[in-house]
Amino acid sequence: MDGQNVKLFSPLIAQKLLATSQLQPGIPTLYPQYTTRDTGEWRFLGADTWTSGFLPATFYALAERAALCPGSMNGTSDVQWLEIARASATGEVPLESHTSVGHDVGFLSFPFVDELAVNPQNDTALHAVETFAAALAARFNPVVGCTRSWDTADPTVQRHVVPDRGPHADKTMMNHVRADGSSFQVVDYNATTGAVIDRRTVQGYSNSSTWSRGQAWGIYGFANSAQLKALHSTHSKLLTGCTVYRRTRLVRYLYTARRMARYFLNNIPADGIIPWDFNAPLVPPRPADSSAAMIAVNGLLLLAQQEQSLVPANRSGASYYVDAAIKILSDTTSTFWAPTWQSLLSNGTVNNPASPPNNLTGIIYGDYYFIKTGNNLAKLGIATCH
Repeated sequence: MDGQNVKLFSPLIAQKLLATSQLQPGIPTLYPQYTTRDTGEWRFLGADTWTSGFLPATFYALAERAALCPGSMNGTSDVQWLEIARASATGEVPLESHTSVGHDVGFLSFPFVDELAVNPQNDTALHAVETFAAALAARFNPVVGCTRSWDTADPTVQRHVVPDRGPHADKTMMNHVRADGSSFQVVDYNATTGAVIDRRTVQGYSNSSTWSRGQAWGIYGFANSAQLKALHSTHSKLLTGCTVYRRTRLVRYLYTARRMARYFLNNIPADGIIPWDFNAPLVPPRPADSSAAMIAVNGLLLLAQQEQSLVPANRSGASYYVDAAIKILSDTTSTFWAPTWQSLLSNGTVNNPASPPNNLTGIIYGDYYFIKTGNNLAKLGIATCH
């Protein structure tokens, strides 16, 4: 890990994020989602966007980093980052009254969940989490057994994506995950009968291909363990999809995480770079997705922790997933670390099928999971902060 520490704990991280925090003074109305392809400057979208919670959550992650690794923070403190994080999250408060992000309210809740980890008595954060949880729960269809991801013009159709946070893991295993461990991005159900209408992959190469970020969300979703056990049970509506194995201890969820991880790892190209879609043609060159890589790294580290928690512990399995995560981290950062950009990493793919394709950019959630990777490795004693 020594070679990776230079980038993973670079003081440039704090320097860049501090500068980003100053781009929207006061109560923010816009949040960064991705950068330009040439200069790496952030492009900002309105608060009512599924990614708006990632910047304040990144600031909370840096508050944790400042406590873990104070020497890497360019002279900033955890108290300073908490102040920045709280100010950044205020722009999301109006979304408690109305938001159009549908099932993605789970992402909007990230900074408020982080705040409750710091201060469980924060009524503002508590209200935000409970409100977003209620909004998500209201999208549940008991006939289908899933939460509606997007609204459709046809009320008899319910659209459901690979969940990183839905309470419907059994249906996801049944209808999203293929026999070889790969996944569809979207499943359409008949909202009246619960029958499957269609399976496809909207942001991938084709309906039969495997979109790497969706696959990474699947690993993360089935393997993730919540760090906030002390939270009131109401909050679990937003967290269960991310915590299905750790919270239920049902082995079938662990098996699913392993199957999805196996497919992901077995389909990484020889150069180690995670492509936007594992099955996209090589000509013309398929774009990479550094955000998928970072999500997968975090999912693999979580899966390693689940293997270690078994009785008896599966130490060889845990070591395998840790080594795989570090290899992806190394290959990604050695190629896409972007010291001159406002983002930390380059070559993320937001939406390659879009016209024009939105790729070769920095992405806010890629940076978030990059920082979380460093924090998690430090807490596990695998990486040192210097």
